[in-house]
Amino acid sequence: MLLFVDNLTNVDFSFLDPQRGLLGETWLANVRLYGELDEQGMVCDFGTVKKVMRHWLDTELDHRLAVPIRSPQIGIDDEGDFLTIHWQFGSNGEFLHTRSPRDAIALVDAEVLTQESIAEWCISQLKQRFPMSVARLELDFSLEPITGAYYHYSHGLKKHRGNCQRIAHGHRSRIDIWANGKKSPKLEQRWADEWKDIYLATREDLIGKPQHQGTNYYHFAYEAEQGPFEITLPQRCCYLIDTETTVEFIAHHIAQKSRQENPDTFIRVKAYEGINKGAIAEA
Repeated sequence: MLLFVDNLTNVDFSFLDPQRGLLGETWLANVRLYGELDEQGMVCDFGTVKKVMRHWLDTELDHRLAVPIRSPQIGIDDEGDFLTIHWQFGSNGEFLHTRSPRDAIALVDAEVLTQESIAEWCISQLKQRFPMSVARLELDFSLEPITGAYYHYSHGLKKHRGNCQRIAHGHRSRIDIWANGKKSPKLEQRWADEWKDIYLATREDLIGKPQHQGTNYYHFAYEAEQGPFEITLPQRCCYLIDTETTVEFIAHHIAQKSRQENPDTFIRVKAYEGINKGAIAEA
């Protein structure tokens, strides 16, 4: 017998890609359980499935930075309560360096992170958490269908009281923009292109501009409730704004900048943070 739950939950996180570097993502989780019927006539109670799966994904993957611990491109320094990650990526040997509390990192037992390899890791951690009636657990991740423009961004919100304060978590987000009341695919694509695989950072968190082998880097750091966080990555991968990088400020920034570039145009921006949530701003 097969029990399934599609779109059980979604996870907003970032992961390390061997070519693209730091990549913000939003994935939908779909689960299937195979087994015999119990005395209730169920493979497993839906309430148990939702409680176990959602809690584990929210705790172990959502709002974390996922790193492939078997990759030859990674270096990990374990300092007990803190982890330092060094990641080399791309054809030019650029690097990312980050240090954060252990709970901000998902140590995935894989060489390359994909929807499939992260799902396999999740299954290996989850399969013992279900009753004996469940013989096999399957999990896969899918993407929100987006017909228009979208971007991947990573960020950290130092003032946030929850897990958004972690310096490298992210989202895959659509963007809708209207110019004088008409949908503007041109403006939407303009921001999707500029913010492809971007790290959105608050200017006041910039504490250094190191150089390495001819590449210019930004070094960001801040202290949050969960502890100290820092990250260094190439300047070309970053976009600085003067405010916090909440979706409210993101929508406001896009609206104001688009209005500056099109001074005779009324701009309305609907910026998403992952799936089905976000902020609207006008200029």
